[in-house]
Amino acid sequence: MGRKSDGNNSGGMSSAFNLLFSLLIIYGLMSYFVYSLVHMKFVKPLPLDAPLHRFSEARAIQHIRVLAHDIPARQEGQPGLRQAADYIKSQLHLLQDRAGPDFRIEIEETSINGSFNMMFLGRSISLAYRNHTNVLMRISSAVSQEDDPAVLLNGHFDSPPSSPGAADCGSCVASMLEVARLIVDSGWVPNRPIIFLFNGAEELFMVGSHGFMKTHKWTKTIGAFINLEASGNGGPDFVCQSGPGSWPSLVYAQSALYPMGSSANQDVFGIVPGDTDYRIFANDHGNIPGLDIIYLIGGYYYHTTTDTVERLLPGSIQARGENVIRVVKAFTMSTKMRNAYDRESHLVDEGIEHERPIFFDYMSWFLIYYTRRQAMVLHSIPIAVFILVPFFLRLSHLGFWCSIAMFGDFIIGLIFHVTGIILAILVPIIFSIVRLLFVSYSMNWFGNPYLAYMMFVPPSIVGLLIPRFVWRSFPLCQDPSKVNSSAEELAGEARFWGAFGQYALMTLGYLVAGLGGGFLYFFFSAFMLLAWFSFSLSIKSFGRHSLRSAACYIVPLLPCILYVVYFGGVLIQFLIEKMGMMGSLPPPYGYFIPDVIVAAVIGAVTSLSVGPLVPVIGNWLARSSIMQFLLHITVVTLALSSQLFPYSKDAPKRLVLQHTIQTDAGQIIDSTFDISVLDSNSLVFLFKHAPGIASELEIGPDFSLETADLSSRERWMMDWEGQKLAEQLMQTMLMAFALVAFVTGYLLGSFETVLLIYAAGLVFTSLVTLPDWPFYNRHPVKWLDPSEAEIHPKPQFDSTSAKRKASNK
Repeated sequence: MGRKSDGNNSGGMSSAFNLLFSLLIIYGLMSYFVYSLVHMKFVKPLPLDAPLHRFSEARAIQHIRVLAHDIPARQEGQPGLRQAADYIKSQLHLLQDRAGPDFRIEIEETSINGSFNMMFLGRSISLAYRNHTNVLMRISSAVSQEDDPAVLLNGHFDSPPSSPGAADCGSCVASMLEVARLIVDSGWVPNRPIIFLFNGAEELFMVGSHGFMKTHKWTKTIGAFINLEASGNGGPDFVCQSGPGSWPSLVYAQSALYPMGSSANQDVFGIVPGDTDYRIFANDHGNIPGLDIIYLIGGYYYHTTTDTVERLLPGSIQARGENVIRVVKAFTMSTKMRNAYDRESHLVDEGIEHERPIFFDYMSWFLIYYTRRQAMVLHSIPIAVFILVPFFLRLSHLGFWCSIAMFGDFIIGLIFHVTGIILAILVPIIFSIVRLLFVSYSMNWFGNPYLAYMMFVPPSIVGLLIPRFVWRSFPLCQDPSKVNSSAEELAGEARFWGAFGQYALMTLGYLVAGLGGGFLYFFFSAFMLLAWFSFSLSIKSFGRHSLRSAACYIVPLLPCILYVVYFGGVLIQFLIEKMGMMGSLPPPYGYFIPDVIVAAVIGAVTSLSVGPLVPVIGNWLARSSIMQFLLHITVVTLALSSQLFPYSKDAPKRLVLQHTIQTDAGQIIDSTFDISVLDSNSLVFLFKHAPGIASELEIGPDFSLETADLSSRERWMMDWEGQKLAEQLMQTMLMAFALVAFVTGYLLGSFETVLLIYAAGLVFTSLVTLPDWPFYNRHPVKWLDPSEAEIHPKPQFDSTSAKRKASNK
């Protein structure tokens, strides 16, 4: 096995920094473009006087103002919910009065009662309800039949406690009213009925949609549905779930003006602790094909008093309305529409498999769609190319064993690339944990999302470059003299094809696992081949060490990189906003979990967006000066971020106050108020920075979680097993250190290296679980006594909550 230089020292230092800053400008421009796209800067809202045959955001906002501001408190048990139902009915009757003779419009208000069982967050819960209100309208042609398959458009008009509910879900109701107006005023008579369900009890575990599905006569006629929901104040209107079957997403792909969504969303949505009415219609009680369309951006305002009209992102409702009316029209004309009776006899639609398809939008310009059967062929091509290339290049003139040696180099290149990706995720995690050991609170990036990128992107790039920096000489299996190539050329090929092999394996892995996100790796594999072809041609003109050759490699990959910046940017923003309501895990690990999760996700996105470039640009960037520069940026940013407060007016800290009354034989035997936080900054942090709350609860400055009157977990809805999850996370970190140590030691042939790296990982992991440091007199992590593990509340709330009995008031 030869060890030759791969040209890592070629080129000047200035060329390396020129390349680094050029890439910084490229990614910066991409990020700005994606920010503008996600915040709907390219969608023009139509005004109040827009043509009647067009959807108008301004007209929809008029409805939102009435629902969210003129009508107070649209919660069950509040008069505002009744007023909202009356307002919706009045608007529907106005449409009915001015509809032409070709329309048949039916309006109903129903009071629903029922009960059902469901699994929620891993627990079985039973719900019983009565006297909840739904408002319905059915628009059809005058000659339609009662059993004609219909399209259901669903949105809820109730809102969470204390929230005006402008986005969630006043925007959904307003969009539906404007779509109904458009249908009537434009004179378009649908050839299939359209049912508008304004349900009044979604926030109470979706009982409104359940009551409709179990009691209403129209449910058996529904052939497809669209569920509108909001988890933020606007932005892209993503298709987060689709099915059963593949044809709903195909209809969406063919008809939406601003297609937004991907099959990868459904991979992630299953682990998000929440549900929508889509579950009732498509899974639990209907098996109806449909789409779940959700606002994801702006989660800071979700379920808070700040969910107001002023917070809505301009252009979001316009894009939603334009999409919905087109998709509704496409559904009514689809030959796949069947009512419940016909659907039972057609488990597989003609020509389209009854399986989850692969689809994704490209910057909301267009949507690429292909079936699972087509994916079986397409997603198998990259791994076939990876395996066959060595034999194609070597077998005919150098023989079988030279082909095997070349494939061995590819495998080593793959190991190097995978090691870099692991380190790209692991290094930011390490920096995040080390920072938290020396500061008094976490989540500094919560109110300032840009900080998360500044804190974790540079160390992630360092992690990607570490294998190239450490192993300056590539351990070749081939003999350069036999293949008539330089060691530098062979090492470059091995690094590229190793990276290609990693993406090929990921493409195949997603396919075998039945997940929908494999398209990302597939298209990276395809564009990497194009980039390598361009780079190979440029070498003949400019040489291997020219920045022009590097540019010829980078440019073909820009479309894929732009998509990763778009997809990853939305994912990270959504994740950061939801960290404020994920709940606080029990100590000792709960303090670290949000920062670790954000660091890991940013590391993964960075490895995906920069990783395909490393086989070529690593030749310039894997230098000590570049690595030191990135590490200096990391340290400075981490230090500065520690001085910033995690929360702001636009990104507040969430609290929960729960009043619990215990009764026995009709007598109140105990009454308590439990206060809890929803993130990793505990009640100690809360009482320190919000002394008004501590004063109201009669909590003094000597408050300590160790001596506080803690709530029993029975007072909350469910138990939390996050302790076990956190322990498994730390065990995974140890295994990652062991893997890196083994690979490094094997390639260097040094057993001492294995011991050194693993010992460092063991020491680092142990540091975060030691007792108080005598010289610091504080340690942010403490072991949780097993006997105390049973007293912490549910995952939505803090793992330690203060309790005050009403009798002490």
